[in-house]
Amino acid sequence: MSALPNPLAGYDDIVGYLRDRPRHEGSVAGSRELADVLGVPALPAGSRDLRVEREHRADGLVTSTLSWDTGFGPRTRGYLVRPADRDNEVLPGVLALHCHGGYKWLGAEQLVDLGDDAVAEAAMLQGQWYGGRAPATELARQGFAVLAPDTFAWGSRRFPLEQRTPKLAAEVAAQEAMWREQGFVPSAAERYNAAASAHEDTVAKAAGVLGSSLAGLVIHDDLVSLGVLGELPGVDADRLGCFGFSGGGGRAVLLSALDRRVKAAVVACMMATNESLTPDYLDTHSWLFNSPGLWRYSEWPLLVRGASVLVQYGETDALFPLEGMRVAHEMLSKQAPGRYRGEFYPGGHDFGTELQLDAFAFLAEELASTESR
Repeated sequence: MSALPNPLAGYDDIVGYLRDRPRHEGSVAGSRELADVLGVPALPAGSRDLRVEREHRADGLVTSTLSWDTGFGPRTRGYLVRPADRDNEVLPGVLALHCHGGYKWLGAEQLVDLGDDAVAEAAMLQGQWYGGRAPATELARQGFAVLAPDTFAWGSRRFPLEQRTPKLAAEVAAQEAMWREQGFVPSAAERYNAAASAHEDTVAKAAGVLGSSLAGLVIHDDLVSLGVLGELPGVDADRLGCFGFSGGGGRAVLLSALDRRVKAAVVACMMATNESLTPDYLDTHSWLFNSPGLWRYSEWPLLVRGASVLVQYGETDALFPLEGMRVAHEMLSKQAPGRYRGEFYPGGHDFGTELQLDAFAFLAEELASTESR
């Protein structure tokens, strides 16, 4: 009798990595409990085997393609962007966290201008969510060293999905049948994203069985990436920040709640109370946001800890009810005076030019050198 297809193919070492692995300890008050709720595994010890795959200089910037070992699964790819004329300076470092977006075909590429190496899908996402801009690249122009990494299950860290269980095969076949009926011819990326969307349930199930969660594994990757950023030459490890839109904003909340090295975080279009979202918005959000047990532990606004945080709200954001955003804003204003700044914008679910400029100004202010503050 033949074996069943492996639903975790491409991550054949994940069971051995996670089974009986201790939790990440964290360095912010309450972070040990949060890591336990999310099942954030302890980070791997030893070298990350960091490699510079290529380097490109254009328009006053240096964009380096890096890769490193995260501890399990395929190597992570990330893009480091910094001003070309400041090679000898130590700059504040910022982690650029891509969104979920139901688009796992690529991750960090949506945040970076890769010039002639850019793929059409990245340009499409930049037009859809980022006002036609590459935020990581634009922030680097302001004098930052910006690292945009892929995270668990996206881009270089995605599951290949060439082996499909009967359940996944049936769900993919149903999607393809609907496309044929509509006369729609999907791209390779669209085919993959549809399969990955259905596969996310399996990944979340496997993570739960192994004592973790999708969010816990994503934040594990983000913590490793933060460590990579802080150890890079020319990066001031005492001036680290992060920003993210949508699912990337959720990652920014959790990363800053777990690691005190994050001094400033920008959360764009990703904040409301669980009370306002459950149950009506359950299917609006993924397993990355809907982590089992998280609401019992804390409301999302109460997870904003340690770092100075700017939260940007879209008043017509279809993914979050306005009243839930307003209540979150009130909660944050009371619990984090002096550390929290909240701004409401007339737009919807996007991280356009106005939000980016405000975000960059906030990061510049919070990560300014001690001599200039």
